[in-house]
Amino acid sequence: MKKSNYITRAGWDRLDQELKFLWKDERPKITRSVSEAAAQGDRSENAEYIYGKRRLREIDRRVRFLMKRTEELTIVYPDPQQEGRAFFGAWVTLINEADKEFVYRIVGPDEWDVKRGEISIDSPMARALLGKAVDDEVVVQTPEGEKIFDIIAIAYKK
Repeated sequence: MKKSNYITRAGWDRLDQELKFLWKDERPKITRSVSEAAAQGDRSENAEYIYGKRRLREIDRRVRFLMKRTEELTIVYPDPQQEGRAFFGAWVTLINEADKEFVYRIVGPDEWDVKRGEISIDSPMARALLGKAVDDEVVVQTPEGEKIFDIIAIAYKK
């Protein structure tokens, strides 16, 4: 399944900050340590040199990915007309059959983080929530089977 190319402003800022950190701070620091390690002589048994080269490849791979991905992304700002319905960027409060409450924010696939309550717009839960309003019932297909939730609140600011 193809990833959506949407991102919130906060998600974009996190990716941009990571890119700048890797390119301007981390990469120059690792490059210096690799140069210093190379100057010590035999590179084949120099752990600092080998680790540094590996770390540089990881950094370069991530930098290339971030540069390419940020070109494809579209920052989505909530529209006041969306108020009352669950769309991209919304914080949705749900309650399940056992009266347990969950709060999720619908975000792009590059920024989801379950610990922060952020779920990807491409996830089954987000797909089920899109376009729904408060008091709507949502049925989500999970690996354990169907789960039913009621939407009790929708907000675009936490």
